[in-house]
Amino acid sequence: MTGTLVLETQGLTKSFPGVHALKGVDFRLYAGEVHTLMGQNGAGKSTLINVLTGVHAHDAGDIRIDGRSVRFAAPLEAEGAGIRTLYQEVNLCPNLSVAENIFAGRQPRRRGAIDWKAINAGARKALDQLNLSLDVTQSLDTYPIAVQQMVAIARAVSVEARVLILDEPTSSLDDSEVAKLFEVIRRLKASGMAILFVTHFLEQTYAISDRITVMRNGEREGEYLAKDLPVDELVHKMVGNVPVAGERTTSKAQADAAAASAGAFDMRGVGRRGAVQPIDLTLEPGRIVGLAGLLGSGRTETARLLFGADRADTGTITAGGKPIKLGSPRHAVRHGIAYCPEDRKKEGIVGALSVRENIILALQARRGWWRPLGRAKERRIAEHYVKALGIRARDIEQPIELLSGGNQQKALLARWLATDPKMLILDEPTRGIDVAAKFEIMDYVGKLCAKGLGILLISSEIPEVLRISDRIAVLRDRRKVAELSGDALDEQAVYRLIAGGQS
Repeated sequence: MTGTLVLETQGLTKSFPGVHALKGVDFRLYAGEVHTLMGQNGAGKSTLINVLTGVHAHDAGDIRIDGRSVRFAAPLEAEGAGIRTLYQEVNLCPNLSVAENIFAGRQPRRRGAIDWKAINAGARKALDQLNLSLDVTQSLDTYPIAVQQMVAIARAVSVEARVLILDEPTSSLDDSEVAKLFEVIRRLKASGMAILFVTHFLEQTYAISDRITVMRNGEREGEYLAKDLPVDELVHKMVGNVPVAGERTTSKAQADAAAASAGAFDMRGVGRRGAVQPIDLTLEPGRIVGLAGLLGSGRTETARLLFGADRADTGTITAGGKPIKLGSPRHAVRHGIAYCPEDRKKEGIVGALSVRENIILALQARRGWWRPLGRAKERRIAEHYVKALGIRARDIEQPIELLSGGNQQKALLARWLATDPKMLILDEPTRGIDVAAKFEIMDYVGKLCAKGLGILLISSEIPEVLRISDRIAVLRDRRKVAELSGDALDEQAVYRLIAGGQS
């Protein structure tokens, strides 16, 4: 690199209880470059950013700015060293004016009072550097999200930041807004600013990046010039060699018979602005349809639309040929749709409740809390699924938070099976659990499919999706780009499609 080395880490290490988040990470950021950080969920990207910005203190290793070793105890200290961060969600005050947001916490004063003339003039100057013309006296919330992102960057520019960290800044922007943001980034780069860019979008990575650092499982996999790293190689480096879970046990004859026994769920042109482009997808009973793609490709967003957790802007969903309304998860459950979310701790289990209470939760909610199941029936249901799924617990009254990740995942699966669903959505069902539990869960999923349950499977482990799915829909940058079945279900073909090539 021809620029000056502004920020460097050597052997950076950070652990949380039970998690080794960073393992000896080396990282370099130069002036006048856009350096993109890539990796799957859990790779360590967010932890690295949080350490660099003073949110977390590192356990070992070194952070250097201009060759000088630093250690930040708080974000304000990182800002004082010239590091500014723009997060996915704009971290400003929408009820204040544009100028007030740019100068929040450091308003110039004159004769003991806030100098509004200086604030407004300074805000216009900061925006001029980004070639933006706004009424700085207007409330920030009168402008769209894309403009609010620009205001956040203008605030960083106005305090003479040397390092700008952009953490998923385009996740809520459309294509035209992304193009405008990239114009600003290129202008800042030309001025000599060092920019760390975090994204899950491959096309955006290659449109803006000079260099790419790939992280996997808390470690730096490698650092590459973007021009020297083909996109298919990038995908392989991000995903790595992952363990393969259980073999699909459903025969084609069984699947065909099950599919013929009931109607399918059909999604036609279903989409949501800023989440996923309109998608067509058919989900039949007795079939497993896999969703393949990198994090941010639209996999979870598609699942949430089908479950009614998010409302679609476009398209229709039918069940057995009849249109259905999915305005909320309650509607979805009534139509026989169940959803095991990706983040089982945040959106799945209720840690303080018992195994029994967690398993009967969805069934009781569907019945209504005014019609309790009764303790004896709850115990029968819980004990049945504990035995069927091999959930290892001291007893069904044990708090679920004390179980291993694999057993928590099984209990979450049991919760939805107790509702006797027609369609089961599994979002990363084997993430963060041991190999033995992966085999057990995926083996059970295959048996459920053989009995006629339709399944939508989302997994970052491509071999896992291939081994168990009847069809695979490939998503990239919030769009469905292909659907594979039969002899076309090939690992290399899936990787090429994820990377933007042709099957």
